Amino acid sequence: MAFGQCAVMSATVRGVDVVPVTVEVVVSGGLPGMAIVGMPDAAIQEARERVRAAIRAAGFKMPGEKIVVNLAPSHLRKTGSGFDLPIALGILVATGQIDPAWARDTLYVGELSLDGTVRPVAGTLACGICARSCELDFVCARDSDPVPLEGVRILAIDRLDAAAGEGGAARCLSLHGRGRGASGPSGAPDYREVSGHEGAKRAFQIAAAGGHGLLMMGPPGAGKTMLASRMPSILPPLDPDEALEAAVVHSVAGEPIASVIAGERPFRSPHHSASLAGLVGGGSPIRPGEISLAHHGVLFLDELPEFRSSVLQGIRQPLESGAVTITRADGNVVFPARFMLVGAANPCPCGYFGDDRHECTCTVPQIRAYQNRIGGPLMDRIDIHLDVRRTPPSVVLSPQGGLDSATLREGVLRGRAFAARRAAGTASRRAPFSVEGCALDEGARSFLVSMAELHSMSGRAIVRTLSVARTIADMDEAETVGCEHLAEAVSYRVRDGIGGC
Repeated sequence: MAFGQCAVMSATVRGVDVVPVTVEVVVSGGLPGMAIVGMPDAAIQEARERVRAAIRAAGFKMPGEKIVVNLAPSHLRKTGSGFDLPIALGILVATGQIDPAWARDTLYVGELSLDGTVRPVAGTLACGICARSCELDFVCARDSDPVPLEGVRILAIDRLDAAAGEGGAARCLSLHGRGRGASGPSGAPDYREVSGHEGAKRAFQIAAAGGHGLLMMGPPGAGKTMLASRMPSILPPLDPDEALEAAVVHSVAGEPIASVIAGERPFRSPHHSASLAGLVGGGSPIRPGEISLAHHGVLFLDELPEFRSSVLQGIRQPLESGAVTITRADGNVVFPARFMLVGAANPCPCGYFGDDRHECTCTVPQIRAYQNRIGGPLMDRIDIHLDVRRTPPSVVLSPQGGLDSATLREGVLRGRAFAARRAAGTASRRAPFSVEGCALDEGARSFLVSMAELHSMSGRAIVRTLSVARTIADMDEAETVGCEHLAEAVSYRVRDGIGGC
């Protein structure tokens, strides 16, 4: 078989960014075998066996000479099985078995099965963005998730033996123009199904309008999980830029992206046994955590005190910055993490402290220790604190529902639209919050100062309370924040005692 060499473009994922990689293949004289160099991980090293079997299964001949595969740049660690397809194509071009045009102006990612089928890999969307920036065509597996990108030719290949033809990959993935309706996600639970809790629904509406964090505390069975699970039904759809950002994170993590591309905001609800790496991100290779998978969406932490303290404190910095930086010996990886935090907690170990229908069996030290598991610094970063009490049986069995999601959603959209009008002429899509932007008069300022002194509010708590008041004013389409807006915002900051002791 003829000796030769070939270079095929591929890519490796690092965080949510993708680095282009040149797969250089040389077939030369020497002891038969295949060596892969350029800092490959174990999955790439195993590609030798997959590529051999796939080439034979596709009807091609596996060369019996020495094969060297270099992944350049060689100083960067490469991960994943997406190099199978470019390595196989490089070998076939180098040995003259397929048209050299397959190696030109195209970026390939795909895993090979032993029968020659091309399988999808994680990070396909991110690799497509890389191909667009490099001005290359992009080829992936036929079964890959939708790649909704303009400005790049996206092709699909289902089997390696398709390379024997003359026309490139099998078909174009035309996935542009997926609809984004103005209504909530189809099939989402509706707040109409929640009996009572009209005040809690109002708090969720404010949180959704301003992107504020919210913590519910109340006895078991009070409806905390029901309220939180219906939050997506009142959130506006993702705009195209937000959808692409969130979809890239899901693509890198190997999660489905169809619903995100369709405009549905992510809703993540990890179990309280989640590890720090599972919630914040990490592992080897580094994978985004739940807070990044909730980017531009909602992160719901049920049974908040049951999470390990180190795990909870790990989300404090991302709540402030909207991103999480994971540091390793070979550098830093940054994942976006701009999410709404919704938490739910029982007030004590038995769950019935402050409940007027069940006697609490916990001691005061037990109650304080249980609530302190959340931690003061994290509590201070949550804008809205909400007490959720049990709904009376007569209300539960009442055939008349309260506020529904459509009504609440109208208020959310109205508040966001007014905030966007206030932001007219700025670079931000949303009005940037500032104390000056609230236009407090002397009476409102004095009221807030007195409330802050009475309840010993920190500087962060004062600013966050004012931010909630600004959202309430936006929902009322008011240019200035008045005392009535501040009073409601303070009521969400100062709890009435069901959880305090």
